[in-house]
Amino acid sequence: MKLASALAIAVAMTATTTGPAAAQDAAAATSTTAAKATPAGIPTAADDPFIWLEEARSEPALAWVRAENERSLQTLGQDPRFATLQAEALSILDAKDRIPGVGFTPYGLVNFWQDPANPRGLLRVTTLDSYRTDNPVWETILDVDAIAKAEGREWVYKGMTCLPPAGTRCMVALSDGGKDATELREFDIATRSFVKDGFFLPESQGGVQWLDQDTLLVSRSFGDDTITESKYPFTTREWKRGTRIEDAPEIFRGQPSDVSSQAFLLRDNEGTVHARAARRGTSFFESDNFVWSGGEWLKLDMPKKSGFGGIIDGQLLFSISEPWTIGGTTYPTDSILSADLAAFKADPNGAPKTLVWKPAERQTAQGISTTKDSLYVSLLDNVRGKVLKFDHDASGWRSVPVDLPANATLGVAAASDETGEVMFASTDFLTPSQVWYTDGTGKPALLKTSPARFDPKGLEISQHEATSRDGTKIPYFVVSKKGVKMDGSTPTLLYGYGGFQNAMLPSYSGTMGKMWLERGGAYVLGNMRGGGEFGPDWHQTAMRENKQRTWDDFIAIAEDVQKRGLTSPRRLGVMGGSQGGLLVGTAITQRPELFNAAIVQVPLFDMLRLTEIGRGASWVGEYGDPRIPEQRKWIEAYSPYQKLTESVTYPDPFFWASTADDRTHPSHARKAAAKMSAMGKPYYYFEDMTGGHSGGVDNAQRAKIQALQYVYLMQRLMD
Repeated sequence: MKLASALAIAVAMTATTTGPAAAQDAAAATSTTAAKATPAGIPTAADDPFIWLEEARSEPALAWVRAENERSLQTLGQDPRFATLQAEALSILDAKDRIPGVGFTPYGLVNFWQDPANPRGLLRVTTLDSYRTDNPVWETILDVDAIAKAEGREWVYKGMTCLPPAGTRCMVALSDGGKDATELREFDIATRSFVKDGFFLPESQGGVQWLDQDTLLVSRSFGDDTITESKYPFTTREWKRGTRIEDAPEIFRGQPSDVSSQAFLLRDNEGTVHARAARRGTSFFESDNFVWSGGEWLKLDMPKKSGFGGIIDGQLLFSISEPWTIGGTTYPTDSILSADLAAFKADPNGAPKTLVWKPAERQTAQGISTTKDSLYVSLLDNVRGKVLKFDHDASGWRSVPVDLPANATLGVAAASDETGEVMFASTDFLTPSQVWYTDGTGKPALLKTSPARFDPKGLEISQHEATSRDGTKIPYFVVSKKGVKMDGSTPTLLYGYGGFQNAMLPSYSGTMGKMWLERGGAYVLGNMRGGGEFGPDWHQTAMRENKQRTWDDFIAIAEDVQKRGLTSPRRLGVMGGSQGGLLVGTAITQRPELFNAAIVQVPLFDMLRLTEIGRGASWVGEYGDPRIPEQRKWIEAYSPYQKLTESVTYPDPFFWASTADDRTHPSHARKAAAKMSAMGKPYYYFEDMTGGHSGGVDNAQRAKIQALQYVYLMQRLMD
């Protein structure tokens, strides 16, 4: 769960059978270099002729990408429907009447906005009274397009971290082309300008926190000996203004084997720092937590799968993803606890804990947010949203439900640290998104409603269950025409993720509705194990040696929609990105006969080289470590790249990736396409040569990628 912070303003083809042989020949030396340091048991260039594609920006690799892109644009891009679809997507993405998401700050409501005139985006501010109107008056804080033009860089705004309580001195994060790694620059909100000779940090993973106006806690790369094998920092320094970062003293150090480690501040909503804390991420999901006490880092007696959740009304919050036994009382997984802050500071491990909330059956907490005096918990109840408001007094914690739409996906959109103000978001598949506002003293009132982007007439939402291989009931949603003929003829898109405790929830997608539902397609959203729809246990039952359960659940949904008669193999396509790309890869290699289309977005795919590509080493907690023989057996059993074979007919998959993706890395998709080419199998490939893990850096690029995907789906499932 994540603590909302008003001052952390975040952004949040053609079927081909040959590849460019000249590029492959030119890259031969690259693959032998990659093989030299490969751990025992991991495929090398001797086993894999396409390792040269792991060099993201080598000229041979980029030449291969350009050739593949040209093939795709000559077919999918020349389809008569492409231009229409691209225009529809761009119109929705650029719509001036879309709801501008905002964050509360001491100086107003802040929004990041992209449109045709500002493709890189504007950071801007308005008042609540103005925001209530149909045409708010905005004042620009930061013009990313102007910076990019002046500096000749492909800058992408990645948010900023500001010093509370005023929030006017910030570190702005800029990404070159959309990478996760960012450059950090000091910015003054009051003057709307970067601070001359201010704090500056070159491109790196990691972040900063403000201790005071002249001091930063910096968790960044300080050389190779400060970066984990997952390519994240594991040290933190305290940097004083006017000194060199190289001379800043190190205040915390984890281990190179950690995923990431850093020190941070336990700060209340008034900006007061109450303690220094630290976290060693020993795996993606586990950590050792520390607090600075008595002149040393004291390890806290907390479960490995737990963390801090903020401070409210003198209470320090904790969230747990495994049971926590304290003094003979066991608090269940997914609970929220609190400790009196003064008692914690006096005795960090001995301070009594109080239960704030625990889940009922089929419930899970999705996030916690705080205002000046209240705590809000967003939760799922059988994959339907609810929000609870908690207040604390001498008698303890008391809660009331927030009066918001039923049977919708709900969450806190913004919360003020200075007041009781809070905004909520509600959405479902067919209802345009809405924003609700309260000052904390009454029922939320509807503040904003997004205009409809497609015609929902005649459509309905239903929820069903499939039975997985081991008998577990797996829920899924269907959006389709009312009274649809159950004769297997409906073109259907099945989407899934199924990992990292991320819940896939009903939400309004104007582009999907316009480009797919309006044209007669059905949409299915799966809630497989491995996700977070029913809490940490739903996730943890499908990790590592049990990851096959996620793939089984997805296949069970595909079988169920066909058994019910909604669709058939001829009309069923699958889509997923990142972990979802791996999900689609396992689906088409384990049960290719179930599908006639597969969109594999920015995927993981070669799981036997997981730890050698991008930041794959950080995800061994989810999948296991292929460098360990026992664990390699789990992974080898499903790794899609190795499972591709000449003897099987696949549903002409469409792979797409991003050159600037420094998370999963484009080589997973590249190598899958190259292997299919070598086997004489039809496929489609497109690579966005700017943009990061989430795709295009502006709406024009995003619209192009969406249009290519929906043309592909129409050709495969509707024609």
